[in-house]
Amino acid sequence: MSLRTALKVLMLAALTAGSAAAVPDETQVSGIDSAAMDRNVRPQDDLFRYVNGTWLANTPFPAEYASAGIGIMLFEKSQEDVHVILLEAAAAGDAAAPGMRRLGDMYTSFMDEKQVDERGIAPLAPLFAEIAAIDGPQALAEFFGRAQGLGIDVPIGINVYPDARKSTHNVAYFSQSGLGLPDRDYFLKEEPTYVEFRRKYVDYLAKLLTLAGEQDGAGRAAKILELETSLAHDQWTPVQNRDPIATYNRHGLESAAQLAPAFDWRAFHAASGLPPGDFIIRQPTYATALGGYVGSADLAVWKDYLKVRTIGAYARLLPAAFVDASFDFNSRTLRGTETLRPRWKRAVQEVDGAMGEAIGAEYVARHFPPEAKARMDQLVRNLLAAFDRGIDALDWMSAPTRAEAHAKLAKIRVKIAYPDKWRDYTGLEVHRDDLLGNVMRANQFEWNWQAARAGQPKDPDEWFMTPQTVNAYYLPTNNEIVFPAAFLQPPLFNMQADDAVNYGAIGSVIGHEISHGFDDRGRQYDGDGNLRDWWTPEDNEKFKQRADGLVRQYSAFTALPGLNVNGELTLGENIGDLSGAAVSYGAYRDSLAGAEAPVIDGYTGAQRFFLGYAQAWRTKWREGLMREIVLGDPHAPSEFRANGVVANMDEFYAAFGVREGDRLWRPAAERVRIW
Repeated sequence: MSLRTALKVLMLAALTAGSAAAVPDETQVSGIDSAAMDRNVRPQDDLFRYVNGTWLANTPFPAEYASAGIGIMLFEKSQEDVHVILLEAAAAGDAAAPGMRRLGDMYTSFMDEKQVDERGIAPLAPLFAEIAAIDGPQALAEFFGRAQGLGIDVPIGINVYPDARKSTHNVAYFSQSGLGLPDRDYFLKEEPTYVEFRRKYVDYLAKLLTLAGEQDGAGRAAKILELETSLAHDQWTPVQNRDPIATYNRHGLESAAQLAPAFDWRAFHAASGLPPGDFIIRQPTYATALGGYVGSADLAVWKDYLKVRTIGAYARLLPAAFVDASFDFNSRTLRGTETLRPRWKRAVQEVDGAMGEAIGAEYVARHFPPEAKARMDQLVRNLLAAFDRGIDALDWMSAPTRAEAHAKLAKIRVKIAYPDKWRDYTGLEVHRDDLLGNVMRANQFEWNWQAARAGQPKDPDEWFMTPQTVNAYYLPTNNEIVFPAAFLQPPLFNMQADDAVNYGAIGSVIGHEISHGFDDRGRQYDGDGNLRDWWTPEDNEKFKQRADGLVRQYSAFTALPGLNVNGELTLGENIGDLSGAAVSYGAYRDSLAGAEAPVIDGYTGAQRFFLGYAQAWRTKWREGLMREIVLGDPHAPSEFRANGVVANMDEFYAAFGVREGDRLWRPAAERVRIW
């Protein structure tokens, strides 16, 4: 069966809300992969391992990835589908339409490894000359600004998004950046693991300098580490960065100069190419500290820092020695990945990053029919309706706040599979024999497009993910939920399964994204996407009490010896998971219209819902990536996203007869329910 036909069947099977559940025919199955289960584990003790235990034990990590699971499987499928498109575009050559020709030429330039090796590092010579010419703080600030269009990570990064205080318009957000390790804690923690990471980081930086023909790489790299450690000390923590009020600080050039007088904001702003206008400084104390470092740190160290940032930014596009050095540290050392991905996969990812929507238009035409989009939209509407009914059932919320919650929910915009209009890449110059030049021009093309949007009315139809992306998101300043086409693929849907597993899997994900509008951050925005407190003081306190319960629960989960989940950092995602599963379960019950769900493969409908939910989180990580996730990612590891949620749901207790003494049992007073 073709993917197009399969998706149509999947959607038809999944979307029966509002009607009684049909009696399954002999071809219908539970949708649970029984071979992945470990029946030596009781679901009342560990639902995640009951559903996925045998898979966890027997599935090796793919050598080229730091994780394994459903996400990697869907990503690989998407990459293969895109690869076919790029191969056809490359084969067509000059005969292809202009958009397809750009795709094919860029893919070809990446695959021409001989050409890359022959050119060596010479294409970076103009940038090295710019860095060498930096003669003081003004020139340093100018390069920081220029770097925005070069794809080089420097101590200040700029993104253009809808303004959280004026959501009808876009604004530039200035954020802390520029560290070569995954998180500030990697620079600051004194445990042996992090000390060793820092030692190997210095070795990596030294190797980049040596490969670029520099002398005394080790000594210069050690000074770069000292500089970055100073920056890390003044950067905000991931928990602090989740506060939308504290990170919204509007400035113009004059007020920014008062905040950090040692930093040349005018030079930085002008060099960035941003149009005149205000901007948001997300971490003002860091900006002040950075100004001091720009003025006081050894200029030679800053130049070395910028040189390794530049080489690191383009290492994947350089000869094999640079590619291997970057992979060895950033993937093998930090994450435990064993093998570099094949060149064609890296080529696909590079072209996708440069011209994602150009690929997306063709991807959608081949892999996601319009009728599937319509049916997915209906499923989302079913979940929104269930969430709306759930608001009325909240016994802790007062009428004024409830009215505001209903109003916000009614304004949520739904984007399914692909945008209604596509980005135009006309003007982007691509050559079949110039990989590094292609990427540089693509970086600048993208940044010019981003920068021009600052201060302008936002485009409500804009997407921040491409259709071939395996992910989904809620954007509070747009009050919208977005589900790209590549995410809406099996096994999140099962064409032969009844509704229970589909609601447990993709239904809970949809509910999760809806719930982000009402998590600890999202609830601070109104239905128009503006930061506005629409809560009564009493309801605000009640919400915080419930949220604090989740913080305590997740902070008790141990991800690695000596490393627990950060309940504050993961709070928003944990609220999304819990509320998403709750609203999806309600929608599933509504779909039965009072009828009793059939027993399939020995499981009741309620049991299949929770089994499907746990199956959707089937993932495992290598230790290095697990550490990175726990320290800096707002998502908890998958096993806790599965078990942590169901331990709070009375419906799970009823479905599996969970009793005191079972490991997933919590006293009723400690079970958290927010939405």
